Amino acid sequence: MSCQRGVAWCDMPGPAEPRTADPPREPAPFLKWAGGKRQLLPEILRRVPALIAGTYFEPFLGGGAVFFALVAQGRLHHAVLCDVNADLIGTYQAVRDQVDEVIEALRDHQNEAAYFYRIRSTPPESLSLAERGARLIYLNRCGYNGLYRVNASGKFNVPFGRNPNATICDQKGLRAASDALQVAELRIEDFATALGEARQGDFVYCDPPYVPLSATSSFTSYTRGGFTLEDQKRLRNLALELKRGRVPVLLSNSSAPCVVDLYSTGFRRTEVDVRRSVNCQPGGRGTVSELLIE
Repeated sequence: MSCQRGVAWCDMPGPAEPRTADPPREPAPFLKWAGGKRQLLPEILRRVPALIAGTYFEPFLGGGAVFFALVAQGRLHHAVLCDVNADLIGTYQAVRDQVDEVIEALRDHQNEAAYFYRIRSTPPESLSLAERGARLIYLNRCGYNGLYRVNASGKFNVPFGRNPNATICDQKGLRAASDALQVAELRIEDFATALGEARQGDFVYCDPPYVPLSATSSFTSYTRGGFTLEDQKRLRNLALELKRGRVPVLLSNSSAPCVVDLYSTGFRRTEVDVRRSVNCQPGGRGTVSELLIE
């Protein structure tokens, strides 16, 4: 299927276009995810060992910016990547194991409102793994502001984004991501289950759903259950256990007073300023203070 002019459905050049040897594409996030870490990468990466001898654990995967950066820099050889969001992990599995099929499915998607709502209403369980992965990538690229949000029934409910320049099929980016994911185990799993396996020589990075700074800034609706204050306390307690077992842990979270209180003992906190653009309320965008916790 050919690409429509004026709409960036697919990044493939036409057959008559001269080809040059392009440098290999570095792996990078292929999903736009609330709380993505691209801006914080320099601060995060300098807190990670130059080479992780054991396993890299990331139990709140999201867009995976830290993982992809570490792979690009050759700093890990094995990773356990987890999330409780089954759609998200399924998409990563599809890109890792069936990237050709995902790309083929993406070529059929259209950046058009009626089509978007038809795909949004399609039950993911009725699709193959590659089709499910392509569906989520498509909805992420063409949905409003790149949000992922579900309703009380667990159904994706973000409206059409009306972005005529949305790139639906980034073939090179997907292939680079697929190559990077070959070193990763992908699991639909609670953070406590995954981190129960961490041992000396491993490294743990936790980027949980942030404690909201205001009533309109919470992104915990990416799963039906949300992420509660009790979950935040469970994570803090587990991080303490890991540190006592000499497993290095790095966490990121908002600078909300309760987060400062949670990590007031036994941790080192660094406050950093980040510009956030993913928020359903325009007033919730802008520069905010976040915490890196060690």
